[in-house]
Amino acid sequence: MSISNAGYLNMELLRFTTAGSVDDGKSTLIGRLLYDSKAIFEDQMEAIERASERTGDEEVNLALLTDGLRAEREQGITIDVAYRYFATPKRKFIIADTPGHIQYTRNMVTGASTANVAVILVDARNGVIEQTVRHAYIASLLQIPHIIVCVNKMDLVHFSEEVFENIQRQFKKYSAKLEVKDVRFVPISAKYGDNVVKRSENTGWYDGPTLMYLLENIHISSDLNHTHQRLPVQYVIRPQSDKLPDYRGYAGRIASGVFRPGDRVKVLPSGITTSIRSIDTYKAELDIAFAPQSVTVQLNDDLDISRGDMIVGEHKAPEMGREIDMMICWLSEKPMINRGKYAFRHTTNDMKCVIADVKYKVDINTLDKNYEDKNIGLNEIGRIIVKTTRPLFYDSYRINRITGSVILVDEATNNTVGAGMII
Repeated sequence: MSISNAGYLNMELLRFTTAGSVDDGKSTLIGRLLYDSKAIFEDQMEAIERASERTGDEEVNLALLTDGLRAEREQGITIDVAYRYFATPKRKFIIADTPGHIQYTRNMVTGASTANVAVILVDARNGVIEQTVRHAYIASLLQIPHIIVCVNKMDLVHFSEEVFENIQRQFKKYSAKLEVKDVRFVPISAKYGDNVVKRSENTGWYDGPTLMYLLENIHISSDLNHTHQRLPVQYVIRPQSDKLPDYRGYAGRIASGVFRPGDRVKVLPSGITTSIRSIDTYKAELDIAFAPQSVTVQLNDDLDISRGDMIVGEHKAPEMGREIDMMICWLSEKPMINRGKYAFRHTTNDMKCVIADVKYKVDINTLDKNYEDKNIGLNEIGRIIVKTTRPLFYDSYRINRITGSVILVDEATNNTVGAGMII
C-alpha cells in the first residue's frame, strides 16, 4: 500500500523565532498575533483584562499573555526559550520566544536553530542598534532563510515614512555583509495592531503585506535540501517474529533529499553501494519519502550497518574527514579549553574530539574578527578546527543544517558546552 505525501510538501508547519532588545515589544507582538488570530481562550482573555485593569492600563495589555514568564524568572526559575503554538486556516506555527540580552546569546542560538523565519523587532525611536546587528548576525550564522524586520512602535513616531525608510537603509547596510537571502520590512504597532494581522489606515504610504500575511504565505518548501540524500541510521529494526522472520530495517529521520524504492544508495563509512527495497512507516509502505520524515528503509543487500552509519545517494556523497572547520557558539560558563578533549555528537554519531586550533573570535556587535584573543567563553562565537577520533561524514552547514551541525559535550559533566556549524 502506498500513501501520498502531498501534505508534507505543503509544509504547513512554520517555525519562527522572535528577537529584539529589552522593551522592543516582543511580548506585545506575540500577544497581538495570538489575540488577532483568535488563538486565545476566553478565560485567558478575561484574566488579561482583569490584570490590565489592576495595573491601570487603558487598553488590554497583550504583553501579559507572555509576561507570566517574568514572574517565574523573578522567583529564580530559569526559562531558556519559551515555545508557543497557534494555528490559522493556512498554517500551523511554533514561536520560539528567545531572550534579547547579550548574556542569552546561547538561548537565541538554541531557539533559532530550527527556525524558518526570524522576526527581528526594532524600536522605531531607536533605529538599528548593536543588539539588532547581533540578532541579524546570529540569524545569518544559523542560516535562517528568511528575516522579517518589524519596525515597532510606529505610533510613537507618528507613523513616519521617513523613519521607517531610514531604518530600512540602516539594516540593509549591515545585512549586505551577511549571508541572508530574503529580508522583508514591515512597519507595525504591536500595541494597537497596525499591520500585524490587519492592515493599518495609519500607513497609507506602505503597500506591502502585514506580518501575518508574510508568516502565512512566505515560501518555505524550497528551504529544505531535497537534492542531497541523507539518512543517518538511528536504529536497526529486526522483529524476528513469525510474521516477519527475515525483516531487517534501518530506521532514522531523513536529514535531506528524497528517497524512493529502487534508488541506488551508498552506505557510509563502508562505501558499499546497494539499492532500496522498501520504505516503511508504522502506518504503511511509502513510494516516496523526504525530510523531515522518520522512516525505516530496507535494502536489497544484507550489509553490516549500525547506529551512526549514514545511507546517502550513490553520486552526491557528503564530505568525509577527521579535521573539521566550524563556527562554534560556546554555551558553558566554563571556557573552551584549547587542545581540550570533548565528546562530539553529529546526527546519530558519537565520537571524541580535540580542539586543534582557534582561528578567531567574532565580536558579534561589530562583526569584527579578533585574531589575537583565542579564549572563547560563555555566549561567545569563534571559528575553530577540531580533530575527531574517527572519520566524519558531513556537509557544510550552508548546504545542510542537519548534517552540518555538531554539539560538543563535556565528558565529565555530560553538559552540552558548544553548538557548532561546519564550514
